[in-house]
Amino acid sequence: MYIGVDCGTQSTKVVVFDPEQRVIIGEASSPHELISAASGRREQQPAWWVEAFEQAFHQAIESAGVDAHHVRAIGVSGQQHGMVALDERGEPVYPGKLWNDTEATRENDELIEALGGEQGCLDRLGVIPQAGYTAPKVAWLRKHQRDAYDRIATLLLPHDYLNFYLTGERTAEYGDASGTAYFDTRKREWAPDVLARVAPELDARQVLPRLVEPDQPAGWVRREVAERLGLGDNVVVSSGGGDNMMGAIGTGNITPGAVTMSLGTSGTIYGCSTQPTVSRNGLVANFCGSHGGWLPLICTMNVTSATNQIRELIGHDVKAFNAAVERAPIGAEGVRVLPFFNGERVPMLPQATGSFLNLSSHNFSADNLCRAVMEGATFGLRYGLDLLAEFDIRPKQLRLVGGGANSQVWRQMVADVMNVELVCPVVGEAAALGAALQAQWCDRRQQGETVELHELCERAVDIDESTLTIPSEESAGCYREVYRDYLRTLRERYPQGMAV
Repeated sequence: MYIGVDCGTQSTKVVVFDPEQRVIIGEASSPHELISAASGRREQQPAWWVEAFEQAFHQAIESAGVDAHHVRAIGVSGQQHGMVALDERGEPVYPGKLWNDTEATRENDELIEALGGEQGCLDRLGVIPQAGYTAPKVAWLRKHQRDAYDRIATLLLPHDYLNFYLTGERTAEYGDASGTAYFDTRKREWAPDVLARVAPELDARQVLPRLVEPDQPAGWVRREVAERLGLGDNVVVSSGGGDNMMGAIGTGNITPGAVTMSLGTSGTIYGCSTQPTVSRNGLVANFCGSHGGWLPLICTMNVTSATNQIRELIGHDVKAFNAAVERAPIGAEGVRVLPFFNGERVPMLPQATGSFLNLSSHNFSADNLCRAVMEGATFGLRYGLDLLAEFDIRPKQLRLVGGGANSQVWRQMVADVMNVELVCPVVGEAAALGAALQAQWCDRRQQGETVELHELCERAVDIDESTLTIPSEESAGCYREVYRDYLRTLRERYPQGMAV
């Protein structure tokens, strides 16, 4: 058996993958708390991830009805960009700052300026740092929590930290490292000179973890952890990766032509490339993949996080919310929502706030608000899909994952807004499945086999044909005009952040 772990913003999920049956035979999740503040703070204690993992692991093994001694390898997916700073004993010096933490906006602006502006960042890193990336968080800690900063011995990402807990090894892999802003995404190596700009007291050779190839192990499960989990000896822990990189594996998106869209807390769209994909404006992130190639990606900050805020405000459960969206007409009778409750990354508007526009006594209804926020989140992803066209990424079919993909009305909206058919994989927990498949790949490579990852994906990633959604010609035509109006609204309110 192979274990896939996805340490996300809201919970840690664990799946048990049976390679003979090529199916997930057990799964479980355990929730996380969140430390938040109006300043943009979004933090979690790394110990919460370990606690959630252990709880979900035992529940998943129990639901699978198997003995944990049958587990051969573990793969870990994690939320990207988080800063986990450890002292010499391996203890966190400060809570982990998450991908959606925007307290370091000023520090990010200073880093971009220090590197010669946006073009200088693209030349040195292949990406333009965002407020949610790791480097500005380190600079923020240096400025605001100096006692904690002075105790830093290691800088890790969330998935790196779980690998460290499992193995005792301090490692990183190219995909997740791509979102730190102190990593050269073209050359696939750390950029110590950039780290020195934000943390001059830290020695990159000492604090940055060892980089490992995607098919190589981060290490083997430590004896005390194996005993606590009921594992046997010599259980491999694969390199793991960021949640989007693992989601690409879990949806079979590791060969050119495939495109995955995720309707999660945040939203992402990513394709696959065999070459670096550095965009002119930097809004398409030139991330490495966790399979050996590159993963051109755009990320929006507000998807189910935005729809859930309106749903809870109105008092709907998920079923009632979807029904309200379906009752309202396309365009929500002119109501527009810019759902930037957590700032925004694409367009690059970290200080933006949510806006409700064009409200009148005629259109001010709960149904229109529900539809308008779902449309706003979807339009943000359409904006990202337009940006990916620079690299000739024009999908004939989208593979849709994430919690929002469970909504039939949202699936139809995505198909109509993007004007492309879509389908969902059978396994919705794409990042966890991807982590399990990478673990299998790593384990079999350790045994001397020459198996390729895409072969494992072809056998394990199945499509749920019942979710095949075809765009409606009439609705797609209506949405062309509504989307143009959305872009006009964006340009009027945020001309500095618009790229197309």
